[in-house]
Amino acid sequence: MLAIDILRWPGVNQAFLFSFVFTTLLSVIVVPIGKRRKFDRKATWGEAMLGAAYVFAVLFLAFGVVPHQFIDHADKDLGWRKDKLVYGPFDILKSDTVGGNFPITLSYEAIRDIVVVVIHAYYIGLMIYLFSWWQKRGVAVAKEVVSSSYGRPLTKKS
Repeated sequence: MLAIDILRWPGVNQAFLFSFVFTTLLSVIVVPIGKRRKFDRKATWGEAMLGAAYVFAVLFLAFGVVPHQFIDHADKDLGWRKDKLVYGPFDILKSDTVGGNFPITLSYEAIRDIVVVVIHAYYIGLMIYLFSWWQKRGVAVAKEVVSSSYGRPLTKKS
């Protein structure tokens, strides 16, 4: 038995990880629902309202709760503030204003904001994919049949 508690390591936040995984699972759960539901069946008013509330809740979690949890974790647990500068390994990112060669002063707060933008980009891409999949789920791909100059199909009957 290991005496190491993985959830106590620095940099691991249970609230952020749970909200990230939970929101991704709630987003992807629509795929089996969409495969089971007939594509030509019209939704009732109640189903449409329930679906709209579900999508709103998932979007609220994806673009409100998950980024907030990471910002909260970075500020409180990791201490990524504006005054804490990034130097990188072997001081390759050390700014020229503090004696280095890198032309940009990079703070940990900027890294935090970049990670939040990546989280948003992940969920935007996931939502675009899922919305597109939902809209195209009933469309059958039609095979192009070669036809003669008279317009008749050139297929052999068996």
